[in-house]
Amino acid sequence: MSAPADLAPDLRRILGIQAVRALLYGFGAVILGSSLAANGATTLQVGVLGAAILAGMAIAAIAVGLAGDRLGRRRAYTGLLGLMGIVGLAYALTDRLWILVVLALLGVMSTDANENGPLTTLEQSMIGQAPSAARVRVFGRYNAVAYLAGALGALLAGGPAFVERFWTSTPTGNAWFLVFPLGAVVCLWLAHGLSPELELNEAATGAPLERSRSTVTKLASLFAVDAFAGGFVITVFIVYWFSTELGASKETMSLVFFAAGLLQAGSSVVAPRLAARIGLLPTMVFTHLPSNILLMLIPLAPNLEVAIAILLLRFALSQMDVPTRQAYIAAMVDPQERTAAAAATNSARYVARPFGPLIGTFLMNNVAIGAPWVAAGALKSLYDVALWRVFSSVPLPEAMD
Repeated sequence: MSAPADLAPDLRRILGIQAVRALLYGFGAVILGSSLAANGATTLQVGVLGAAILAGMAIAAIAVGLAGDRLGRRRAYTGLLGLMGIVGLAYALTDRLWILVVLALLGVMSTDANENGPLTTLEQSMIGQAPSAARVRVFGRYNAVAYLAGALGALLAGGPAFVERFWTSTPTGNAWFLVFPLGAVVCLWLAHGLSPELELNEAATGAPLERSRSTVTKLASLFAVDAFAGGFVITVFIVYWFSTELGASKETMSLVFFAAGLLQAGSSVVAPRLAARIGLLPTMVFTHLPSNILLMLIPLAPNLEVAIAILLLRFALSQMDVPTRQAYIAAMVDPQERTAAAAATNSARYVARPFGPLIGTFLMNNVAIGAPWVAAGALKSLYDVALWRVFSSVPLPEAMD
């Protein structure tokens, strides 16, 4: 790994923790959804729990942004990893919705293998300690690991027959969540070896964001628009649309999303190389914009095969902005601001995203069933154009050093 010798072991440990977490979240999302369906949960109950998970990530990310550096990044990190294991254990022991909702508000569960509010915020701030020349490559590997591990977790949860027999034969249907405390132990063991080099060299004083407040506010606002639009076409909608409109089976869509995870992992490795040639911001915009055009073309596909091909091509491009975005944020702010900047931009995304499915449902029911695809692609394209117009003339502070 391209990083100083004293930091490289820490970065490898963070990647290891990310792999375990993503595997757990990819596995757990399928198990939780299956058990809710098996227990007869209503769409409203599922929606409430999903909203609670997203709200918990936003609340916890904000808390980490305000107090993470004061408490200590490593201390906050290990505390959250331990809490992840405790919450997973509780999910294994009960299926009472109100308990699941309350636990979800703690912010250590996730609907996405690649992102979790407070833990992702701390990891981004610690990875941001890597030198600028190596940082985007580390972020690329960080996201690639998440996509691969998450895809594997989802495949394991939906594949072997013994998994289904086990969770349906238990009182709560969530017994496979017992893997969470086991995974948390592995994560805590890895986190225990993190070095003091990941902490700030000097205590943060004054406001968490000082010089970069205006920049972070603009970025957070734009990222919120992107996340809101992304909420129109969440995985549940994609599976529903492909099933009802094109007759795709559950097995087909499972393989599609596994393939999508592999493509996303590959694109996370390619993105840093492209960024080294053309820059962080151009990579963010000029890979994301074509993916949004592809998004709008999906409802126009004549058959299932063509629609799947367009969707997979879109997945191959759509996440190339993630490692570059994370590296861009780290480069735009001062070192002592990185935790707060990551928290602010992540929180904006998590707060905005739950509103997307609501608008997407309205469009699907009142305009056309394919309308969310077009609306999401158009709004995301506007985000790309606005991001370029606002920041294309703004030099990276590190480039001026």
